[in-house]
Amino acid sequence: MTLLVLGLVVPTLSGLATTEGQLWEAVRKLGPNILVYTTSFMTLGIFWLGQGTQLGQLGRSNRHYVWIHLAFLFAVTMVPFSTLLLARYYWLRVALIEYWLNIVLLGAALFVGLEYGLRAHLFKEENIHDLAVLMRGRILIAQSLYAGATLLCVIFPTWVSIALIILIQVNYLLAPRIPILGRF
Repeated sequence: MTLLVLGLVVPTLSGLATTEGQLWEAVRKLGPNILVYTTSFMTLGIFWLGQGTQLGQLGRSNRHYVWIHLAFLFAVTMVPFSTLLLARYYWLRVALIEYWLNIVLLGAALFVGLEYGLRAHLFKEENIHDLAVLMRGRILIAQSLYAGATLLCVIFPTWVSIALIILIQVNYLLAPRIPILGRF
């Protein structure tokens, strides 16, 4: 997660006669980078919680399960690239779709890890059925919401999709007790 900050580059201004106004303007231009950085940090935090929930339920592990989580880590390492791409080209659909595909990889790896862990009986037996239903639902609903938000870029400007992705993340981050949203 800390590598994301490398996408925030300190502006370069020439000369000793640089003014406060010039620096403020240069920092203001970093707005898209800061927004996408924050969004990506939230994304990774949400997925980190999901992975932690899974790992917290393990009764044992095996080589295959570890490889699945290494695939998850591969998707994590791609986030700085997709973040920087979206920050630089936030108005282009290709950048948004690449960012979303990174989210798909993260969700798919968690889902595959969950399903494999269940089939291989790697999780503690107590309450695992109820937890599996909740974890499956959370992953599938989140992925569906991200996909829907991203698909809207076909009709609307990409900023609409980005705003919806941020709202989805805030929902998962805060886990509000709003009856209809509380289920997601």
